[in-house]
Amino acid sequence: MFVKFTSVSPNPNTAAVAGALSLLTVKLDRLLRLHHTDQPISLVQRSALTTLARDGAMSSGALAIREGVRPPSMTRTINTLVALGLIERTPHPSDGRQVVVSVSRSGRSLLTDKVSARDAWLAGHLSKLSDEQTTVLKQALDILGHLGEAEPLPE
Repeated sequence: MFVKFTSVSPNPNTAAVAGALSLLTVKLDRLLRLHHTDQPISLVQRSALTTLARDGAMSSGALAIREGVRPPSMTRTINTLVALGLIERTPHPSDGRQVVVSVSRSGRSLLTDKVSARDAWLAGHLSKLSDEQTTVLKQALDILGHLGEAEPLPE
């Protein structure tokens, strides 16, 4: 599931790209939050909800692995989403000690309504790119997707 990146001394160019990417990620996150403050969930909660909607019901441990977070963090996220009525807990079919979480009808509605508004705002800005820039961005997203699957650093 996770790609383990070994610790290597980056060359100056790689270090500069890493620094720029990190700052840009924070700025883009901030812009998305500023333009959609009416959303009842955080981006972390949205990510978990989206993963459940895309991949189906799973245990909290499996969701934590998919999201690249520690189980206690995922438990807090799940508790909040359950309290908001966006996901549901059901008994695990084969392990009575566990529960399975899945997206509720309200959760699916939130994903289609609220998330669509945020994505439409971003799409409006992306529509200003040339075809060539859009192609390059798609390629970069593939690369960033692989980084997103990397094993998280230990806390």
